[in-house]
Amino acid sequence: MDSAAHVADLARFVSASPSSYHAAREVADRAIAAGFTLLDEASDWADLESGSRVVIVRDGAAIVVAVPVGATATTPFRIVGAHTDSPAFKLKPKPTTAAAGWLQAGVEIYGGPLLNSWLDRELELAGRLVTRDGREHLVRTGPYLRIPQLAIHLDRDVNSGLTLDRQRHVQPVFGVGDVTAGDLVGLLADRAGVASEDVLGYDMLTADTQEPRAFGLDDALFASGRLDNLSSVHAGLTALLAAAGDDTDGSDGEAVLVLAAFDHEELGSESRSGASGPFLADVLSRVGAALGAGPSEVARAFASSWVVSADAGHAVHPNYPEKHDAVNRPQAGRGPLLKINANQRYSTDAHGAALWARASAAAGVPFQEFVSNNTVPCGSTIGPLTATRLGIRTVDVGVPLLSMHSARELVHVDDVTALAATATAFFRGV
Repeated sequence: MDSAAHVADLARFVSASPSSYHAAREVADRAIAAGFTLLDEASDWADLESGSRVVIVRDGAAIVVAVPVGATATTPFRIVGAHTDSPAFKLKPKPTTAAAGWLQAGVEIYGGPLLNSWLDRELELAGRLVTRDGREHLVRTGPYLRIPQLAIHLDRDVNSGLTLDRQRHVQPVFGVGDVTAGDLVGLLADRAGVASEDVLGYDMLTADTQEPRAFGLDDALFASGRLDNLSSVHAGLTALLAAAGDDTDGSDGEAVLVLAAFDHEELGSESRSGASGPFLADVLSRVGAALGAGPSEVARAFASSWVVSADAGHAVHPNYPEKHDAVNRPQAGRGPLLKINANQRYSTDAHGAALWARASAAAGVPFQEFVSNNTVPCGSTIGPLTATRLGIRTVDVGVPLLSMHSARELVHVDDVTALAATATAFFRGV
């Protein structure tokens, strides 16, 4: 797999995905372009059969399924799980405000962003509008907002420690005048081509508008917004489309291949489109039922199934090496992470470690173990949630980043390419 070509495609994917809703649609569009069929959850799936290629979108989540030729009721699943959302700021109700002659957008903090990284950047609003007729409209503004930092002349101690009030200091500006001069909902309606009075609901978040790019020595580094976790969504989709293309006569049809790209991981995943919700279980049960599976056959299929939970992790930071484990010290460019935690914040066990080692060997790429410093507790992923909901053995992996939860994160191009290659080997069966 060519790293330059892969990272260029990742850049296009991220640029097309300023919100989870756009990311889910981009996943669907790419799957459809590869010959998959968009399924409506409200439709009858009874005619789903072996050889089917389908994609389902639920809000800001998407699930892609490739049923192998010759699949039966007990055919196991091979699943890559990831998430489409990233930390940001979400537009409040009555969003247009004004202070000191400046027009501002009222925003609420979404997830856990590194607040200072969002200062002094041109931001856009992106997400969905819902109109009176119940239709959903994806919309993005392009550069429109900025959270201005206070000048050093007015805060001489700022370089000794920046403290941002989450209510007062992160409201972006977008113009001048009083509140009658700027109607954000009207702007969004215009961009969507609908009447402002017909907009009855919206989910709109900020996104950095600087384009992703490779840079540094030999263009080996890649900077972009939303690498946590669109790097994993893109890798999983790339891998599934490659592996599904192998199965034309049933010879490679040993498992139903699934990409599950969930929303709301940054909030804890507790939503109808999050990993704690029913979306994946609903899809798997309906696929199984179409293949003739009852409860016993579903249990047998799940017992032989695997989930790879792919979510970005931490490379050792050169300026803060003490924050990492003294022995397990993953470095940029040396392969994806196998994420391990004794308290099951990650779901990897010995069988999962062995699976990932086999997949990496089959792909011909290295991998690295990640474990937290005992004094710096780690976060969690969709892995433990998915394992708990489904009872399918799960392993946690991801690419090593710097600046996680920044408006603009950093990865090595070889690591994102290696993640896609290893996910492809996983889908092909190891």
